[in-house]
Amino acid sequence: MAGPRRGCERARSARESGSVTGCTMPTVTAPLPDLVLYTRPGCGLCDEARAAIDLLIADRAAHGLPVPEVVERNIDDDPALHRELFERIPVIELGPGRLELATSVARLRRLFADVLDGPAAIRSATSPSNPGPASTGEVVRG
Repeated sequence: MAGPRRGCERARSARESGSVTGCTMPTVTAPLPDLVLYTRPGCGLCDEARAAIDLLIADRAAHGLPVPEVVERNIDDDPALHRELFERIPVIELGPGRLELATSVARLRRLFADVLDGPAAIRSATSPSNPGPASTGEVVRG
């Protein structure tokens, strides 16, 4: 028990002296949800959605923002999915968010921000120093 107490004492001393290099706490981050793209062969809109996703993922990666893993699901492989989504593809799900007929880069960007960056990112994106359309914090639903 002496070890952890000494570590706490060092951390307290570091805080009191203004030096925070004495102790660090591990950072815990929640795993990112997968981005699921429902598609089928020969779907031109699905190709557009995939290109938009690739563009946004590259942009986010270049800016050091989290990027989800993309999982493509062919609706032709599942009769229930085919019945449900055939007239709505491309459909994109990211966490609790879902976009149908998802080809708009702007709508995809908002979905990424809402789900991956959370409320803090939304507040900073709409702060007075960065005027723009206010976000309600809602997850975009197609």
